[in-house]
Amino acid sequence: MYIVREGIKEDLPQVFDLIKELALYEKSPEEVTNSIEMMEKDGFGPNPVFGFFVLVKKETKSIVGTAIYYYRYSTWKGKRLWLEDYIVTENERGKGGGKLLFQRVMKKALEDDCTGMMWQVLNWNQPAIDFYRKYQTSMEEGWYNCHLDAEVIKNLLK
Repeated sequence: MYIVREGIKEDLPQVFDLIKELALYEKSPEEVTNSIEMMEKDGFGPNPVFGFFVLVKKETKSIVGTAIYYYRYSTWKGKRLWLEDYIVTENERGKGGGKLLFQRVMKKALEDDCTGMMWQVLNWNQPAIDFYRKYQTSMEEGWYNCHLDAEVIKNLLK
């Protein structure tokens, strides 16, 4: 029913549609300022900073899911795979494809000698939390997610 494979540049338009679908689901569609062109440069340029897998429905050959990852370094744990986005389109959830995709990411973490993998989940996204709990996931409390956008940095450094 499904195939999981490494993503290629030609997949980016469909993957970007999934990213926008996720942003809408997470009630933040206006936060997506990335573009297909930026993803081409950042994923397929001279210094790629992310990789991804796609979940393909065999019958239609359409991409119905993606897992976008990169590596981070923890001074406490060492090299970790960071799962930035894990998306299965709404009408394909619960059919087993998401499990295949998630397991492929876990395998990638081991293939690349990572000490583990990390990601975020919104505290109100109970279906995702329930899915991750099936994998004995540790969910940390007491941490804030922090970020500075480039425009803010520029203004602060003036």
